[in-house]
Amino acid sequence: MHELIRDITLCILFAWVLGLLAHFSRQPLILAYLIAGFCIGPFGAGWVKSQDSISVISELGLIFMLFMIGLEIDLKKIVRAGRVILFAAGGQLLGGCLLGVAFFVGIGLSLGGGHFDAVYLCVACALSSTVIIVKVLYEKRELDTLPGRITLGVLVLQDIFAILFLAVQPSLANLEVTVILLSIGRVAVLVAAALLVSRYVLPRLFHQIARRPELILLGALAWCFLVAETAERLSLSREMGALIAGVSLSTFPYALDVTAKVTTLRDFFITLFFVALGMTIPVPGLSVIGLAVMIAAFTVVSRLVTTFTPLYLMKQGLRASLLPALNLAQISEFSLVVIQTGVNDHHIAAETANAASFAFVVLAVLSTFAMSRSDEITRWAIGPLKRIGLRDLDHGNGHAEESHEGGHGEARRIVILGFFRAASALLAEIERQAPVLLEQITVIDFNPNVYQTLLSRGLHVIYGDISSADTLLHAGVGKSEMIILSVPDALLKGASNEKLVRHVRTLNPTALIVATADLLSDVGELYAAGASYVTVTRLSDAHELFTVIEAAQAGLLADKRAELDLRLGERREVLP
Repeated sequence: MHELIRDITLCILFAWVLGLLAHFSRQPLILAYLIAGFCIGPFGAGWVKSQDSISVISELGLIFMLFMIGLEIDLKKIVRAGRVILFAAGGQLLGGCLLGVAFFVGIGLSLGGGHFDAVYLCVACALSSTVIIVKVLYEKRELDTLPGRITLGVLVLQDIFAILFLAVQPSLANLEVTVILLSIGRVAVLVAAALLVSRYVLPRLFHQIARRPELILLGALAWCFLVAETAERLSLSREMGALIAGVSLSTFPYALDVTAKVTTLRDFFITLFFVALGMTIPVPGLSVIGLAVMIAAFTVVSRLVTTFTPLYLMKQGLRASLLPALNLAQISEFSLVVIQTGVNDHHIAAETANAASFAFVVLAVLSTFAMSRSDEITRWAIGPLKRIGLRDLDHGNGHAEESHEGGHGEARRIVILGFFRAASALLAEIERQAPVLLEQITVIDFNPNVYQTLLSRGLHVIYGDISSADTLLHAGVGKSEMIILSVPDALLKGASNEKLVRHVRTLNPTALIVATADLLSDVGELYAAGASYVTVTRLSDAHELFTVIEAAQAGLLADKRAELDLRLGERREVLP
């Protein structure tokens, strides 16, 4: 017991020190935890040698990790997932697994006979890292963009796929139809029971203890371990039970509160899991390094092929098809969970598991770098893709001599560069107050949904990247009378309002240019760059909030709300 406490102390201490180094060098924390485990484990300094300690630490961390993954799976979002996300995820998962089996069997890995290295690797390589992707997209403010929403939707469906695999994983060595059906039946019974209890029993209990945070935390943990142990009794696994416990809690009213309470414990035990995993990784030989490189290369290539292809076939355009493929091009931390379950059941060779761990580390670093520069990479890739014959949504657009119908031809008198919520609200306001003006407006943007929706409404739209000088030149912006930049710098990709104002002013010395400022200090710089007027959205927001305060003080807040509801009911915006 004292040895276990000492080992946990070493795990946390080294994870913190290396985590600090990873933070300052802008590397994934999971990478730091794996290295920390290697340093103190049997293959490093040898300070933690007890296999029992490593096993206990790993299993506890794994149970908590899957419980939290389950809590964060939003079943409602899966039900509402659009056709594009469903087809993209289906194509990526099915294509990735088929290519994976062919590739890994082709390089000599086993597929049966009690050894399922190829199966585990093809599943592991089909999953992408939620931790890395969400962190980078959040920092880049791209979670609410079209590629961001597609990426997150695919991640959710990947989690469902992993759950289904974990359901049949214990029976891989005896894959008969009756065994598979029995495993799925046990999972179905456990899921149904967990959902029923979380729907009709737990909310009442948690309502009674809502003001006792320690009881909410204790109740969540009790539920996690109860379902985990029940799963073990049903010949499933504790890890599978923890995942089901989390998914069942994600649907009930106190899910957010439970998640907030368990987050600290989650971070603690997830840290222990990855440190313990690092302890099992030996110094790699040439064969392990070679296999890790092949796994990493296959993951990137297969992800680009299986994600880009369905999105492109669904007419999402080259950019919106490439970005999710780049975002998803790494191995998931969930993949390490899948691999570890295979090691525990002796389904996969230790050398193969070590190679997968090294591939995860390599891709965690490379994909973080690639995602942070995904816009530049996408712009660089679009040219060659067009040259080999792939058409973008603008293949019939853009030059002065072309027709002005169907989104073709030069820009009109008023041009809106970039289309996000402010532009959507502006068009709705024009439609309400001066619909004739719509015939004089051109929108330039590269969101395929915006492009198709505006075309269907009869508006003039040009598909293109507004940060490209060539796009602005070929669109005929030089002949327009008013150019509106309504997208703030924080959401612009590869440009800023100041840079766009300078480009546009060079192309069109006489146009009225309306720009948007994020900061008050940007206003003077935008005027110096050539803007005719600069909007500062915080001022209009402040005015609106002040009128709300006035209405509340006068006892008229209900009337103001009714007025707003009426205005909202009259609007028909492109972006909700």
